[in-house]
Amino acid sequence: MNTGRKNAAWVNRLRGRNNEGVLALTILVVVALMTVVNPDFFTVSTLFSILRNSLVETVFALGVLIVIVSGGIDVSFPVIGIFAGYTTIVIAQSGGFDPGVLGALLIAVVIGSLLGLVNGGLIARFGLPTLIVTLGTQGIFRGVLLAYIGSRYIAELPAGIAQLSTTDLFVVQQGQVAARLHVFVVPVVLLCLAVHWLLQRTVFGRGVYALGGDAESARRAGFPVVRLQLAIYALVGLLAGIAGIMHVTLSRNANPYELAGTELDIIAAVVLGGASILGGRGSVLGTVLGVVLIAVIKNSLILMGVPGTWQRAAVGVLLVAGVSIQALGARRKAAGRRAVELEEARA
Repeated sequence: MNTGRKNAAWVNRLRGRNNEGVLALTILVVVALMTVVNPDFFTVSTLFSILRNSLVETVFALGVLIVIVSGGIDVSFPVIGIFAGYTTIVIAQSGGFDPGVLGALLIAVVIGSLLGLVNGGLIARFGLPTLIVTLGTQGIFRGVLLAYIGSRYIAELPAGIAQLSTTDLFVVQQGQVAARLHVFVVPVVLLCLAVHWLLQRTVFGRGVYALGGDAESARRAGFPVVRLQLAIYALVGLLAGIAGIMHVTLSRNANPYELAGTELDIIAAVVLGGASILGGRGSVLGTVLGVVLIAVIKNSLILMGVPGTWQRAAVGVLLVAGVSIQALGARRKAAGRRAVELEEARA
């Protein structure tokens, strides 16, 4: 009996609170299968390519994680990201100056935070549904960007950003191919650690989880719900601003038509990472693994020659699967609680 309990406890630890172990195992299985199908898949170059493609998505996903844990949903973050990134470049060009890396980051963060506050203000002050608000502001922000900021493709970036776009953390030479790991890996890892600390070790983080569990209970527990929601959406905007300027830097151009429409991939990654769509549950580790899993699957489909439209379909299937697994798990837990209550009542 004790052995069975120990084995069950070991399995639960391996699986993780949000199925992080299952995700990690799934990634390893996909990598192994793709290596069998195409031996060129298991290379340092492919690994670095997947990591590079996951950088911007990871920063976006951190913001989406915070919103989903709080019981909300945000679909405006890609538009906020490109709004902040593109506007930063336009400001620098219009003023005829090079803001440098830190200056560009500061401008993008301020713009992103202000746009996030618009979402937070509408949601917190008027109690409007988060999906409806962010769908509406998504269209408003995009319209303002194209009508008043600019709609042209910008190929010439300020010198500081252009130099950063080609800065690598290190390079691994594989025959005639050089595998490059971009320096943005460092700030993304630091952001992941910072958001993990924020959610797990601070009063703000406890408030986010409490709000996702039940807003009224959070209010009765003493959490300032309105200020908390304002802070949540401002933080999401801040992270979107960082992701936007990173995207512009990695792309080596500024295009106001990019990023819009990528919200499905990010939300799917967060849900696959174990964040409950109903709120109150989620982790940074699970989110990062979810982003990596989707990046690995998309990269695998590209190597197999699968058209882009089917790649989008695959992400949609993963999202539905993730939500379905959550629903089944919640149903089993509810059934288990009812069984325990019945046994206690009979006793």
